[in-house]
Amino acid sequence: MWSSSSSNRRRASSSSKTRPNSPDCNLRRTTKERRSIPWCLLDVFSCCVADPLWKKCATLTHSLNANAVCQDDLPELKYVVTWAPGPTPEFLESKHGKIPVVNWADFMKLGEKTDLNDLEERQKKIKPGHCCSLIYTSGTTGRPKAVMLSHDNICFVTAVFVYSIKSSTIGTVACAERIISYLPLSHIAGMVIDIIAPIYLTARTPSWGEVSFARPYDLKKSTIANRLRAVKPTAFLGVPRVWEKIAEKLKAKSAETTGFTKMLGDFAKPRLLAVSKAQTLSGKAANPSGLFLARKVSAKIKAALGLEELKFGMTGAAPIQVHTLEYFGSLGINIKEVYGMSECSATTTISTEETHEWGSCGYPMPGIEFKVLRQGPDGAYTEAKRAANLFNATEEEQGELCFRGRHIMMGYLANPDSEGDGGSEWAKKKNMSAIDEQGWLHSGDKGCIDAKGMIKITGRYKELIIGAGGENVAPVPIESNVKKLQPAVSNIMMVGDKKKFIIALVTLKVKGATGELAGTNILAPAAQLVEGIETVEQAMESKEYVAKIWDAIQKTNNNHAVVTKGAASIKRFTIIPKDFSVEGSELTSTLKLKRSVVQKKYHDAVEKLYDAKVGRNDFFVKCFDTEKVEAQKVA
Repeated sequence: MWSSSSSNRRRASSSSKTRPNSPDCNLRRTTKERRSIPWCLLDVFSCCVADPLWKKCATLTHSLNANAVCQDDLPELKYVVTWAPGPTPEFLESKHGKIPVVNWADFMKLGEKTDLNDLEERQKKIKPGHCCSLIYTSGTTGRPKAVMLSHDNICFVTAVFVYSIKSSTIGTVACAERIISYLPLSHIAGMVIDIIAPIYLTARTPSWGEVSFARPYDLKKSTIANRLRAVKPTAFLGVPRVWEKIAEKLKAKSAETTGFTKMLGDFAKPRLLAVSKAQTLSGKAANPSGLFLARKVSAKIKAALGLEELKFGMTGAAPIQVHTLEYFGSLGINIKEVYGMSECSATTTISTEETHEWGSCGYPMPGIEFKVLRQGPDGAYTEAKRAANLFNATEEEQGELCFRGRHIMMGYLANPDSEGDGGSEWAKKKNMSAIDEQGWLHSGDKGCIDAKGMIKITGRYKELIIGAGGENVAPVPIESNVKKLQPAVSNIMMVGDKKKFIIALVTLKVKGATGELAGTNILAPAAQLVEGIETVEQAMESKEYVAKIWDAIQKTNNNHAVVTKGAASIKRFTIIPKDFSVEGSELTSTLKLKRSVVQKKYHDAVEKLYDAKVGRNDFFVKCFDTEKVEAQKVA
C-alpha cells in the first residue's frame, strides 16, 4: 500500500528541496524539459524492476552512453534514492561531483531535520491552479509531450469519477476498496486510479482505499492472475490486452474441459450472456430458466480469477473488441468502457451499471461539456448532428471528439533552452492546436454521439489512412473485425497512406507472448488452425493456413457495415515472424500500437507487399526467411 508515513516523506523531500521524477524511460527527456532535478527516485513500481540500484544505473549507463544521465542531463542532481532491495554504491561519479546514493530508510531520516512549520508554510503557498504533475503522452503518433496537470485538474476528475460509479457501491459504505496496481505510475491511468483515487476515497467517502502492487514481471510472464487471486480487487482497470489475455487463457482451458464440467459451462454461458446483454441500454429484459445454477457457475469462475468481490471492472487506454466484452458477459462479468487521455486528466466519459452499451465508451461525466465538431473547407468548426444509429453513423454524423471542463490540462511543458522540438515555439503551436480559443480540447479522435448522449469512437484522425485517391480509411474497426473472425490473429495493422491500395501486417498468437514480451515462434492453441502446423514459420509456408487468415480478411472486406468503401478493403497481407510487444517497441507501456514505429521497423516488408512483380491475384506475400528456423522454447 502507498502509505508509510506520508508526513515524513513530505518532510524528507522538503529537507532536500526535492520533487519526484518520472520513470527511467523518460528520465533523460524529462530532465531536459524540467531544467533541474535535485533528486532522482529509482523504484520498483514506476521503473517496473526490482533490481538493485547499481544494476538499474548500469542499464541506464549502457543505454545512455557513459553515465550521461548523471553527467550531462542532471547537473543539479543532489541525491539518488532507492527502495529496491540489495547493495547499492555509496556515490555515483559525475563530472559535477559525487552524487550520494541513499536508501529509503535514510531518506526518511532526512525528514527529521525539517521544521514542520517550514513545511506547512510551503504547503500554504500551493494553489489549486499550480502544476501538480507532469504526465507524458504515450507517443503512439509522434514525440511524447509533457502534459502539465494542476492540483484542481486531478482532484476534480477523481471526485466526479468516484461520484459516477457510486451505483457499484464503491465509496458508499464503510469498507475497504481494493485496487491492484500494475500500470506504470507515470501513466495517467496509473496515477489517478492507483494513487489519487484511494486517497480521495479515504478522505472524502465512508470507504477507504487499499492499493496492492503487482510484481514487476506480472505482465511479462502473464502472472497478473496470481495477484488478482491474492488481492481480490473490488475495482480493476484492465487495458484491453490484459482482458484479452485472460480470455485467451480461459478459452484454452475451456477447450480442454470435458464431461460434466463442460456441460455446466455450456449450460451457463448463454444464460449469463442473455442477462448481460439485457443490462445494456438497448437490451431487453431477460430471465432465462436455470439462471440460478448459471450464477453458481459464474461465482466459481470469478473466484478462480480472483474477481469474486469485483464491484467495478473497467477498460480503457485503447479500443476493446465487442466480442471480448461479450465473452466476459457470458461469464457474468460486465466490463465498463471509459475514455480519456493524459490531456484531460485521465477520464472524460464513463460507462456505468445503469448506463452502458457494448462498443460505446459511455457518456460525459458530470461537469464536463462534450461536442463532436466537424471542420469545414474554410477551417471553421460546426457541431455534428446526433447519430441516429450509434453503431452505423453516417460521415456527416461523425467528427472530432472535443471536451471542456476543469479536467483539461494547463498545457504542454516547454523547455526554453531548446530551439527545436520541445522548445517554446514548439510548445506554443502544440498548445494552440490542442486547445482552441473557447477552451475546447481537440482530442484527435473521430467519433459520434447519439440522442441518448452515448459516445462511440470510430477512429483517430492521425491514424487515418489516406489513399492515393484521397479516401479516408479508419483502420481500427476493420482490424478489429478481422481479429474477431479469426482468433489466430494476435495483431493486425493496415498500411496504405498515399498508396493505390491497402495491405496488412499480421502477427499470430504464440506461446510466451504477453504484450510485454513477443514470446516464441510456437503457435498458441488458438492459432493452431491446421494439423501439423506448429510454428509461425510453418504457417507462412502453409497455403491452407494462409487461406484461413485470408478468409477472415475477405469476409471483413465484404462486410459493408465495416468496410464502407472499396478503397478500405485489404488487398494483400503478410505474416510477421514475431508478435508485437513493448520489448520490440511496437507497443506502448499500456499496450497501444505504435503505428509509425511498426511501419518504419517493417519498411522492407511493406515495400515487398507493394512490389510491382507481385501477381494481381496474390493475396499473401512471404516477406521473411523461414529456412532453418527451429521451434523456440517458452521462457
